[in-house]
This record gives sequence, structure tokens and C-alpha cells, in this order.
Amino acid sequence: MNFELTTLTLSAASSQKCDALIVLVPEGVKPGKDAVSAILAQALKSGDLELKAGKNLQIYASPLLAARRVILAGTGDGSVRSVRLALAAVANVLKSPKVKKAVVVFAGKASGEAVATAVQCCADLSYVYTTTKSKAEPVALARLVVGVEDSAKVKSAFDMACAVAKGVGFAREWANRPANHATPTMLANAAKGLTTTGITCKVHGPAEVAKLGMGAFLAVAQGSAEQLRFIELRYNGAAKSEAPVVLIGKGITFDTGGISLKPAAEMDEMKFDMGGAASVLGVFAALAELRPAVNVVGLIPACENMPDGKAVKPGDVVTSMNGQTIEILNTDAEGRLVLCDAITYAARFKPQALVDIATLTGACVIALGNQRSGLFASDDALAAQLQAAGDAAQDLCWRMPLDDEYGEGLRSNFADVANVAGRAGGAITAAKFLQRFTGSMPWAHLDIAGTAWKSGAAKGATGRPVGLLMHYLANVAGSSKPAPKPARKKPVARKTA
Repeated sequence: MNFELTTLTLSAASSQKCDALIVLVPEGVKPGKDAVSAILAQALKSGDLELKAGKNLQIYASPLLAARRVILAGTGDGSVRSVRLALAAVANVLKSPKVKKAVVVFAGKASGEAVATAVQCCADLSYVYTTTKSKAEPVALARLVVGVEDSAKVKSAFDMACAVAKGVGFAREWANRPANHATPTMLANAAKGLTTTGITCKVHGPAEVAKLGMGAFLAVAQGSAEQLRFIELRYNGAAKSEAPVVLIGKGITFDTGGISLKPAAEMDEMKFDMGGAASVLGVFAALAELRPAVNVVGLIPACENMPDGKAVKPGDVVTSMNGQTIEILNTDAEGRLVLCDAITYAARFKPQALVDIATLTGACVIALGNQRSGLFASDDALAAQLQAAGDAAQDLCWRMPLDDEYGEGLRSNFADVANVAGRAGGAITAAKFLQRFTGSMPWAHLDIAGTAWKSGAAKGATGRPVGLLMHYLANVAGSSKPAPKPARKKPVARKTA
């Protein structure tokens, strides 16, 4: 969808030619004398319109307005939550096959956060999964104009929202695809498709991963006929001297649990176990749009976790890239095995911060439900930055403890460390396992098992935490030096298929 931000008063909105004009009306609004205001004033006077968030009044083909239909939508106190409720209540209009262009205008002052919410809500409503459906039709809405009293004041928030919307959509699409349509090789190809000015991609195959000594990653992948891929993306937006932020996304494209087989019920949802990888891809799609002054490395260890005759067994001991030996007591605790080798690999970039993102533990779902991602961090400043970014992006997280005592259950009689430590505090002990490989790097771990997708009737990927990560990277960019602009090259003719 194409988004456009413009300075637009209610008076000017009356002449907007569109399929749907949505007027967001807060409490305390004072209508003027224009056509939209006249209709609004009459609706309020007659009691036909309540300004409580989620209440609205639809008007069709008014001779006073150029729009084919008008929706007066109450936004209550005008907060971010109220704007979200107001737009959710008119989702049926935005999804109508006859609505190709819509205008959303704020009746009164609009904050940057409210404008960003409008963009994100409309982008979410317009997303429809069609890849493996024979008759599904995409939403007709192709252009959304957001009108405010002063567009200059909210432009930065609007630009960020548009970039996040693109990244979230990209992440949702790849996480939603069935495992046979999102293999490690396909993920690698998707990453290659993101290459553009400032973004490069390198893909390591099994032989290269073996040469690197990633024994834990190899162990997880060895039971699958699908070959693993280790994806390395780089975005260079700041000076070369600036240390990068490294993002690592867990890329288990399907998780059966391996020999420690999962129950059959809802196992289909294990296609979402690459939600961390999808979010890293989404971040790079957003970086290509926003182009902040920051250097970012994205690492995705991608493979399947399958239970064939070559699969790793409970009790097997493997050697990780940094030399630590690991006793695999539960093959369904595989995410931490692929991540630990990627974390070791990340050290070569000497990052200013390292953040891994993973659908890691059901225990985190029990602890925090589906509203907030679990945040674990070895660095207080990094934790505070990520928490603030999540608040700003409406992509919430909650910091969890990392006391050393939680790691005691990972002791093994047969290796340096075991990959599980029992049920109690499972999300924390998983994070303690990862922490063993981080060394002195400022590190944070986002457990998105409860937030990466929804189950039930609304089953599907959410694209989280792309918003959180983009707001964090934008804040880092604020203190970075921009990279010099590349020299312009003569255009090269390209053949198209």
C-alpha cells in the first residue's frame, strides 16, 4: 500500500476525492463552518454520533462532499489506544473491495504517535495472506492519505511508521508461509532479495558452517533432508568506524521437536518457529526504506528440527563454535543450540550491542502471555533502550531476571553445560544458557514465543518485534555518524523476464 502524509483541514477534506473519508473525532472537538464540520455538528447535536473510541457513524454519498462515503469515528481522548480502536471499528470499510483510496483525517491536533498508529493499523488491516491460496484476493485498498493540521511536525513519525509497516508486512508474510514454502534455502533467497544500496547478503552452506566449527547448529540440522543455511545480512548506514548492532534471528523453519517429539495438536504452528528470523528480515526491509545512520548486521541460522535416523539424540554431546561442549538432554530445546553458535560468530564484528530474537520457550508464554515479549539483558543501558523503544513502537516487552543462581540447573556430569534445566523458570534458564556464549558483548535476548503469532480464528504471524527493533536502531542512529554517500554510477540496462 502507498501512504501519503499531507496537511489537511476539515474544510479541505470536503473536496478530497476518495472511496472513503474517515474523520477521527476526539472528545471536545469544536466543529467549524465547512461541509464536514456541518455534518459532524449535526450528528453530535442529534446524538447519532458518540465520541467514545470505537463508535462511528457512516454516511453515504453526501452531496456536500467529494468522497463516496464518509465515516465519522470517535477517538475519545485521542490517545494511541483510542485511535487504534477507532480504526479497528471501521475495518470492514477499509477491507471493502470497492475502497481503493482512503483518506484518514484528524479533526484536531494529532501527535506523531497517533499518526504512526493510524499508518500501522491500516497496514495491518490491508495485509492478506494469499501465497498458497488459489482464490484469495488481496485487499483493494492501495493508497492511504493521512491528513493532519501540520504535517511537518509529524513527518518523522510518519516516515518511521511507513518503514515499520513494510518490515512488519515482510516478516508476517514469511512467518505465515508453510514450512514447504519457507525452507532454509527459500529464506536465504528472500534475504538475497533484500540487497540494495547499502545492504549486502552472504549465505553460508553446510560445508562452510562445518568449517566454522558450529557443532551445535549442525547437530540440530542433521536430522532433516533440507540443508541448513546461515544467512548474513549487512546494512551500512553509518561511518565504517562505527561499531554495528548485531541482530540474530532464530530460523527454525519447522520444529517437530526432533527425537523429543512434540504432541501432534497444534504442531502446524511450529512453522512460526522462525519468527525471530522473519523479524530480522523485516528489519532489513524497513532499513532499506528509512535508511538511518547506523550499521547493522543480521544473522539467521536457518534449519529444520526433524526426527529421522540421523537426528541428534537425547544424551548426545556436541561441541559449539566457542569450544564449550553441550549435553543435549532435550532435542526440543534446539533454538538455543543454533543461537549459541551464531552468538559466537557475532563476536567477530565487535558489536556495540547484540540482540537475539527467538520464539524460544513456552515458559515465556506462561509468564507473560501474548502481550509482551520477554526481555533479558546483561547490560542495563541496553535493556532500558529496548524497553523504551518497545513503548514508543507499541511493541511492548518486559525485563526478566538473569540471576546467576538460575544457571545452576544447567550443570552436566558429561559436558560443560546441559541444554535444559527443568521446567521451573524455563524462559530464564534458556536465557542463562545463551548468556554463557556472549562474553563481554552488551547482549539482550527477546523471547517472542508469545508475541510472534496468534492462534485460533485469528491464526497468523504478527510481525513483532520489528517495530521495537526499528525504534531502537533509530535511537542508535541519532548518535551515529552517517556513511558517506556512494558515488553515482551510470545506469545499466537490465533485462527482465
